[in-house]
Amino acid sequence: MLNSNYKLKDFFPLIIIFSIISLITLVHQIYYGTNYHDGMRIFMAAFFVIFGTFKVINIAGFAQAYSVYDLIANRFYIYGYIYPIIELSLGAAYLFKWHLFITNIATLVLMIISAAGVFNELRKGKQITCACLGVVFKIPMTYVTLIEDLLMAIMALLMLL
Repeated sequence: MLNSNYKLKDFFPLIIIFSIISLITLVHQIYYGTNYHDGMRIFMAAFFVIFGTFKVINIAGFAQAYSVYDLIANRFYIYGYIYPIIELSLGAAYLFKWHLFITNIATLVLMIISAAGVFNELRKGKQITCACLGVVFKIPMTYVTLIEDLLMAIMALLMLL
């Protein structure tokens, strides 16, 4: 699954952030005793807020890095500047339960498009840096990136059902 050139330490920032998001979700579930839909909503809210925040720290650097592999940002460079705002907006929408049907559809479409761009680059066998955490950390693009996008798409789909 991972290129042999990569080591676990290459993914340490991502592991820490996913652990924090999972802990936030777990604490919320324990404290409020809610159902799995609510747990997914909190996970997605934390995911989009944290990942979106890392992207806006250096939004110009993110836009450049994202344009390398994203299907839309590759054609419309400005989308790289808009994407972090979309993520932050989705995070707020999940957090505040704002029109969850629309939010889940938007998430599903966004993550499928993102996954398609990632899959396209992985298929080419290129070794590039993932812009999933902006350009704050240099995380290699691997199938971990694809799984991350597909996980969010699947969660949005499950919340629609």
